[in-house]
Amino acid sequence: MTIAVAVSGGADSLYAMASLQREYPGQVIAFHALQKETSPEDDPVPGLEVSCRALGVPLHILDLQEAFFRQIVRPFAESYAHGETPNPCVRCNALVKFGLWMDEARKLGADRLATGHYVSLAEHPRYGMALHQGADEAKDQSYFLALTPISRLKNAVFPLARVRKSEVRAALAEWGLSVPLPRESQEICFVPDDDYRAFLKGIGVRLPAGGPMVLLDGHVVGRHGGLWQYTEGQRRGLGVSWTEPLYVIGKDRSRNALLLGTADELPVNACAAGELNFLVPPELWPHELRVRTRYRQKAVPADIRLVGGGESGMDATARMLIRFHQPQLPSAPGQLAAVFDEHGHVLAGGIICKER
Repeated sequence: MTIAVAVSGGADSLYAMASLQREYPGQVIAFHALQKETSPEDDPVPGLEVSCRALGVPLHILDLQEAFFRQIVRPFAESYAHGETPNPCVRCNALVKFGLWMDEARKLGADRLATGHYVSLAEHPRYGMALHQGADEAKDQSYFLALTPISRLKNAVFPLARVRKSEVRAALAEWGLSVPLPRESQEICFVPDDDYRAFLKGIGVRLPAGGPMVLLDGHVVGRHGGLWQYTEGQRRGLGVSWTEPLYVIGKDRSRNALLLGTADELPVNACAAGELNFLVPPELWPHELRVRTRYRQKAVPADIRLVGGGESGMDATARMLIRFHQPQLPSAPGQLAAVFDEHGHVLAGGIICKER
C-alpha cells in the first residue's frame, strides 16, 4: 500500500506525513499542490523539501492553479455576485482535495490519500464507513467535509483523528521537524488579508449595484452598496440610524433590496438546503438529528424532511427542509447545512438555498 500525503507547509499536514512514515516506512509519498501565486517568504516548498529529505519521503510538486481557479475561485466570486455568501472551503474539500488531489495521488501510484484534517473515519455497525468529529473539538473539521462524497472519503487517511493540536506541536518538536509555514492558515486561503471585498472588486466579476434597505413593513431606511457586500445576521457597517439596532435578516434579489429587522425579528425557525450529499443513506438515520449551519456553532436539534426525489432516489432538484427545535440565528444562502447524529457522525450536507 502506498499513501500519498497532501502537504501544505503547515504543522498539521507535516505531522500527518511524519507520523505515517513512522508507521509505514517506505510506503509514504508526499505532494504539494500549487494553487495560487505566493511570495518568496510564503513559499513552503523549500521547507518541505528539507522535511521530506529528513524523513526519506519523496516529494512531488503539482501545479493545479488553473483547475483551482476554475473550480473554486471563479464560482466563489460568481456566488457573491448573485448575492450569496459562499463557503469555498466546503467545495474545495469535495472538488479539489478529495477530488482532483485524490486523482493526482492515484497517478503518482498511491492507493490512499492522507490529509491533516481533524476528523475521524471508521466503520460503524449501522452506517458502514462513517465520518465522525475529530477528538480535538476546537479544531474539528467534520463540518467542512459534509459535502464530500463518502465514496471518496473511504480512500482517505486521517492521522489527526485522535490527536489534539498541542500534541501535534509537541510531536514535531520531539522529532526535530521545523514547520515551513508556522502561521495558522487564514480564513480563505486565496483571499489576501481576508479582504473579500477588495478581492472581488479585482477579479473581474460583474458586481451588482446598490439598492434600497427595507424594513419588514416596507419602510425604506437607506441604501445599500450592493447585496454582495452584506450577509445575513450582520449588524455592523450598515450605516443606518434607527430607534434600535438593525440587522440584515435577508435579501430580496428580485427587488435588489436588503431586508433589515430588529433583534426580535432576526431568529429563524427553518431553512432549506440543496446540492445534497448523503454520507449515510437517509433510511439509516436515527430519529434524533442535529444540524450545524455555521462552523463555530454547536449542532442543534432539528427535524428534517427530504423532498424532490422519486422511487429511484433523490434527484438534482432535491431539497432538505430543516426545522429547528429552537429559533436560530439566520444562515446565509451559499453556506453549508451539515446533519449529524447525536454522537457526532456526519450524515449529510447541503448548500443553504433559503434561510426562512
